[in-house]
Formats: sequence, structure tokens, C-alpha cells
Amino acid sequence: PLSTAANLHPGAEQKVVFITARVHPGETPSSFVCQGIIDFLVSQHPIAKVLRDHLVFKIAPMLNPDGVYLGNYRCSLMGFDLNRHWANPSPWAHPTLHGVKQLIIEMYNNPKINLEFYIDIHAHSTMMNGFMYGNIFEDEERFQRQAVFPKLLCQNAEDFSYSSTSFNRDAVKAGTGRRFLGGLLNDTSYCYTLEVSFYSYILGGPTSAVPYTEEAYMKLGRNVARTFLDYYRLNTLLERPLAPTPKTG
Repeated sequence: PLSTAANLHPGAEQKVVFITARVHPGETPSSFVCQGIIDFLVSQHPIAKVLRDHLVFKIAPMLNPDGVYLGNYRCSLMGFDLNRHWANPSPWAHPTLHGVKQLIIEMYNNPKINLEFYIDIHAHSTMMNGFMYGNIFEDEERFQRQAVFPKLLCQNAEDFSYSSTSFNRDAVKAGTGRRFLGGLLNDTSYCYTLEVSFYSYILGGPTSAVPYTEEAYMKLGRNVARTFLDYYRLNTLLERPLAPTPKTG
């Protein structure tokens, strides 16, 4: 049967969330987080159904397949750190970046599409927990609005740390997806790098480090997806299970 989702009707405006992962081949946890997002979004979970009805998710789960195949840690087949080449990707040397960037620009220029989120998933070799990097803007209100999603995620995911989340404009990060697209897209779009620790997260006191498992990474992915429900305040649309109707005499 045809979908009744409002965002899929011809001519309807679409709110798009664009997610990418594994631009650095050695950062395997990013694939598990991305898998958690995908599995949740295509599931029959009531939250997933509401999200599919109201948002369009575009996901590129592996931006560096050649590097992954070769077992590289950070570079592509050609020896490039792809996450420094978003500003001017070559269709020959950085084909995945070039293709994704073209698609993002196409969507950005389409008046019927609101590209609202770009999230690039990575893994971090020295920090604990999950956390985000965001951009710095002169506009204070835009800066504050950008903090909303990580704050909500922190409420949903016990392993996500808002205190480790930071907003920066280091020169060394200028060619990253988050930084470049943050400069390209307008102020209704939010661009983040989602980082997750290679090894553990902390619950409670500083000594209680819990080692990450594949399942824990996927759970973080599920919690990222769930957070869009809170962000867009779609909670009221969840179909609550009906209580048994009391029999009236």
C-alpha cells in the first residue's frame, strides 16, 4: 500500500536529516552507532513510525569503503584523510565525498526540502563516552539553538556527555564535513560531529567506567534516532495503548 506519510506526498515539503559515518576506516564504533540508527528507523517501533511519517532520513553509512577494505586506519585508497577535503572534493580522488556533497547541495537548493540536520559519526581514541562537536556562530541565538539537540540527547542516553560536547572553529578542522557544511548551509541547519569512545563510558562516579560493546554502540544509535522525537516535539503523536474501556451499566 502507498505510504500515508505526509512528507512523502508529491510536492510536500520535506524535513531532511542527513547522517554519514565511517569516513575514517579505523573508527569501527561509528559503524555500530550508525547500524543502531538504521535498525531503529526501519523497525516497527511506534517512535520509528512517527519519525518516518514526519522526517526523511538520508544515511551514507560508509564514506570510505576503500579504506575500510584495505584495513587503513585513517586514509582512503589514495592516501587522503577524506575528512579534510569537504571544501573541494575531487570526483576522481574523493568520489564518495564528491557524491555526498553534490547531493547535499542539490537538496539545499531545492525549495521543497529543508535540510535540517547533518550528523557525521566518528569514534574517539582518547575521550570517554559519546559527545558532539558543533560550530561557533556570531549569532548568539543560533549558537543557543544548536545546543538543544545534544542537550536532549544527553537526557536520552546515559553514555552521552554534554559536558564533553564542544563548539569550535579550529583551523585544523576546517575541511571536515561538520565545519564545511556548517558554513554552507543556512541558520536553520545544524551540523554536528558525533564522537563515541573506542573503549568505555562512565556511569556515576569517575571510577565506574563501563566498557563499550557492539550492543551499547547500537543503543547509542537508537537513542540518537529517538532524540528527534523530542526535538520536533512529536511525542503527542505516539499512539498510546488503549486502556480497557470500563463497562458502563
